[in-house]
Parts: sequence; structure tokens; C-alpha cells
Amino acid sequence: MDSEYAIETQDLTKIYRAPWTGREVRAIDSISLRVSRGTIFGLLGPNGAGKTTFVKTLLSAVRQTRGSALIFGRNASDPAARRPIGYLPENHRFPTYFTGAGMLDFYASLSSVPAAERKKLIPKHLEMVGLSQWGAMRIGKYSKGMLQRLGLAQALIHSPSILILDEPTDGVDPVGRREIREILTRFESQGVTIFINSHLLAEVEAFCREIAILHKGKVALTGKTQELTAGKGYRLTATRPSDALTSELGAKATSTVVRDGLVDFQFPSRDLVNSALDLLRAQHCEIESLVPTTSTLEEVFVRTVEAKVDK
Repeated sequence: MDSEYAIETQDLTKIYRAPWTGREVRAIDSISLRVSRGTIFGLLGPNGAGKTTFVKTLLSAVRQTRGSALIFGRNASDPAARRPIGYLPENHRFPTYFTGAGMLDFYASLSSVPAAERKKLIPKHLEMVGLSQWGAMRIGKYSKGMLQRLGLAQALIHSPSILILDEPTDGVDPVGRREIREILTRFESQGVTIFINSHLLAEVEAFCREIAILHKGKVALTGKTQELTAGKGYRLTATRPSDALTSELGAKATSTVVRDGLVDFQFPSRDLVNSALDLLRAQHCEIESLVPTTSTLEEVFVRTVEAKVDK
């Protein structure tokens, strides 16, 4: 079965029951998501939101209570459906007696990569993640950042069609994070679907095309990253107007900041900022700057979670 979606869930729910009290805990609750082929998708949420349970359900490591999960149109519980997946779990543990190259050979063999092909792929993937000089070293001597790089290499070693990555840049320095982003972007251009579970919002904003935010097991918000962070308004900075005018404009602005003889007004619409410009010019105030502003993904995340908490 083929599908335009790499991942598709419908009403996906996992309920745990406490053994003594029988109390129900909904780790994920009626999650319906669609992840298009060949995109980079970010899954966000506070601790305990259900992100890891959702990923484990996709991988059939956890059996859902109800609902469905499809990988490229096939039921995720079917081993054949999971064969094209490359997976990097959070806090992974590789056998420390392996060398980096030996570990990749072992995991590639588990994915049925022929021995002759493994010999070609292993040095290529070590070089790709910046570990070409460390392949012969035992993993027990690797730093956390090196282990993350090696984990990414093992997730890619069998040429998967979809990557599911749990905190892929955790413990990696800024240069390494940029290199990992470049690697993932390159694979996206080759048609690989990349599904990332992360709490590093700046990283997600930098290269995820679409996101979903989970809160208490439910989807709180989903959409294209660019659209969700666009259109916040305009920041107008002027030499300090009179107190009366500052007060008048402040009543229409979403925020007002007085600093060093200047006033920053944040307006939510073009009409309001144009009206403010007219009033400032009428009083001969100089305009220091006018710039459109967008929400950061962190601001979108906080607003979304706080709105759910208020309810």
C-alpha cells in the first residue's frame, strides 16, 4: 500500500492503568496527525506531554489502546512497515566494547545490509558525521557528542526512507548541531522524511518545516512553522513623544518600552502602526525605526501551553 503521507495517525490513544488503584492515565489522547513525505517535522511539548509514548507507538514498542498508526500507508504494527525506518532514541546505550565501526557493522547487519555493502557504507557514514578518525576507537571512550553523531550514523546506515530522531542534537556543541542540521537537510532534499522529537525550540525553528505541539497527551497546535511564527505585528521606535501621546499610543499597542530617550511600541496590525506614524509626525517626533516582527517558536510554544493551562 502506498500513501502520500509518511506518518498518519487517527485517534491514536494509549491508556495506562495503575495496578493498585485502577486509575487511568492517558499518555496520548486521540492524536490525529499527518506527516507528508519528504519533509522535516518537529514534535514539541513540555515534559510528560506524551511525545515519547507517541514515538514508541509508531515504532510498535507500545501497543495503542485504540486508534491507528500508519507508516507509508501500512499498519505500523506490521514489521515490514517499520523496515524503512531509521531510529535514534534519546539516551541511547550502545555496547561500550564495540568500536564505532564495529557498532555500525552490527546494526547494519541487523537491518540485513549485505557484508560487502557494509564495508563501503561504514567509512562513508563515519566521515559524514565527522567520526572518520574515531572509527577504530572503543565507544566507551566517546564523548556524549560523539555518541550522538554515531547514533545518527547508525540510524542512516541502512538508507531509510524515514528517520525518527529523539533529541538528535542533545549533548552536541553548536558547530556539531549545525553540521547535523546540514546532514538532515541534505537527506530531506533526497526525499527522506525526518520526524524529530525535541525540546530545543531554536533548533526546531531553524529547520523543521512543520510542527505539532502536544500538551497532556493531546494535539494543542499543528501547522507549518513559517505560518505559525509569522504575522506578529510591527515594532515602531520613535524619539520620546510627550507623555500624553505615549499614553495614547500605548493604549493601542500590545507593549510599550521606554529606553534612553526612545520609545518602542509594538502594534499588531498595519493600520494601527500607520495611524501611530501619523500622530507622531504631527507632533514632529523623529522615527528611529519601523520593522515587521514575527513570533519566535518559543513564544508560540509558551502561548499555546499557557492557553491550555488556563482552560
